[in-house]
Amino acid sequence: MKKAVFALAALAIASSSFAQEVAAPAKTVRGFVGIGASTGGDKLATAEYTNGDTASIKAGSGVYFTAGLEFRINEQFSAQTSVNFHVDEQSAQNGSLTFQRVPVEAMAFYHINQQWKIGTGLRYVSGAKLSGSGVADIDDVKFDNTLSGLVEAEYMFSPQASIKVRYVNEKFDVKSRFRPVEVKAEHVGISGNYYF
Repeated sequence: MKKAVFALAALAIASSSFAQEVAAPAKTVRGFVGIGASTGGDKLATAEYTNGDTASIKAGSGVYFTAGLEFRINEQFSAQTSVNFHVDEQSAQNGSLTFQRVPVEAMAFYHINQQWKIGTGLRYVSGAKLSGSGVADIDDVKFDNTLSGLVEAEYMFSPQASIKVRYVNEKFDVKSRFRPVEVKAEHVGISGNYYF
């Protein structure tokens, strides 16, 4: 009987401390950094190598680096703002092709539980440019700044580490004195974030 009472008391204490841990408020504001990769969009250029292989630069593809802030509003909602550098590059010893852009994002998230959250927001892209060097040297092709929507799901492995999957509905217009040319840059991406 004493053993049963002791076990129940221990269980009650453990449950109490777990409940306090779960109920403890998250940091109101915290920073994060991340890295990811995306694929999609129209083909912008093709690099041809001396061995006959080819590689394409696409308007939605590449690697992206991100840094930002998360604002925890309450247990169910949070918001994030971030600055990113998104680049797709194909290079060889004698030249390279690069498509780069600088997106700024603002997102709102709904927390399904402690691990999962889903969000939607806006992405403003500036400085989008296709350039080449060496044997791939071309006149820079510049694109108008653009505003697009995105949706995202994030899974938290721990309070500090997460993985994200996203879809971005993006389009660019080529800067031109003549009729603008629209380029589809919609893409899916996967990334990892670290919160501090």
